Amino acid sequence: MDHITFLVAVVIVTALAFDFTNGFHDTANAMATSIATGALKPRTAVLVSGILNIVGAFLSTEVARTISGGIVDDTLVSPAMIFAGLVGAILWNLVTWLAGLPSSSSHALFGGLIGAVWVGAGSDGVHFDKVVEKVLIPAVASPVVAGVAALVATYLAYKLSARARQDSVTKGFRIGQIASASLVSLAHGTNDAQKTMGVVTLTLISAGALHHDAGPPVWVIGSAGVAIGLGTYLGGWRIIRTMGKGLAEIQSPQGFAAETASTTVILTSAHLGFALSTTQVASGSILGAGLGRRLAEVRWGVAGRMVLAWLITLPAAALVGGLAASVVKHGGNVGTAVIALVALAIAAVIVAASRRNPVRADNVNDHHEVTLSNPAPTNVGTAA
Repeated sequence: MDHITFLVAVVIVTALAFDFTNGFHDTANAMATSIATGALKPRTAVLVSGILNIVGAFLSTEVARTISGGIVDDTLVSPAMIFAGLVGAILWNLVTWLAGLPSSSSHALFGGLIGAVWVGAGSDGVHFDKVVEKVLIPAVASPVVAGVAALVATYLAYKLSARARQDSVTKGFRIGQIASASLVSLAHGTNDAQKTMGVVTLTLISAGALHHDAGPPVWVIGSAGVAIGLGTYLGGWRIIRTMGKGLAEIQSPQGFAAETASTTVILTSAHLGFALSTTQVASGSILGAGLGRRLAEVRWGVAGRMVLAWLITLPAAALVGGLAASVVKHGGNVGTAVIALVALAIAAVIVAASRRNPVRADNVNDHHEVTLSNPAPTNVGTAA
């Protein structure tokens, strides 16, 4: 096996490792509200979500094409740069998972790639116009659109069911949540699995294994789907707790409204090739649903920390990706090995730290343990 073939294999394995972290980091996007309201049991929720993420991976490749030939110049990118960018994305995912912060895995990936390509190939290697069009604008617009849609849907849900028996309303919307949460999982696979497909495809193009502007082969689609599905089944319980119990007090009508709004925004964007953050969409929907119920409990301190994480995700991952690319660029194979070993060591430390205060399926809904919550939540809402 020659050097290039070996490096391509390393990059593909690293990309699938990122896909796995993306899965457990983003399980909350689909299932946090259903778990919080009791519509689905935690283990059942992550199993359903994992299976539907795999199915969703086969529904579209538009986002994959945006990444493989959109935000960076595939004629200037090398497998080593992609490896460095993936390292930045994986480490940021693990840090924010440990903190229970629902930051964007997508923006971590984009940031890592942009930083690594900028260092490795210069500013000409990054298509900044496409970054603005396909990444930054959707990052600002999508949570706002999802939040407004969820707010209106929540208001209407409570208005239309105002005269019904409370137990009937709860039961009915919990059943609805099973369908709406499943659709979010399907949409997540359609959007997020494609990002790893795009990275692997970009790697194969840069190595000359695929022609310019090629789409992802079937084996790439399948492996990306399985990796994100397995990660989803593992369950990112820390982030599920933050989104399900730490951001707002969610009842079943709100959960249904939030999930329906998220699905609509994610699937529409995937069809258009916008590589948006499903985390930001889901968080915006939950906030909108929280505000749509009279005297709903919204924890603005948690929301503020989340927004701060969103703002620094892309530059932080770009910084790590750029540093990794610099080491790989000047150190060659030795530099690549050093970066891989350092990344593995940091990942091991983070996993060990998470075991000091574990969050599992059996305690994910323990509200008092949500460490990111404000001690005195603010009651904010609109008239219902």
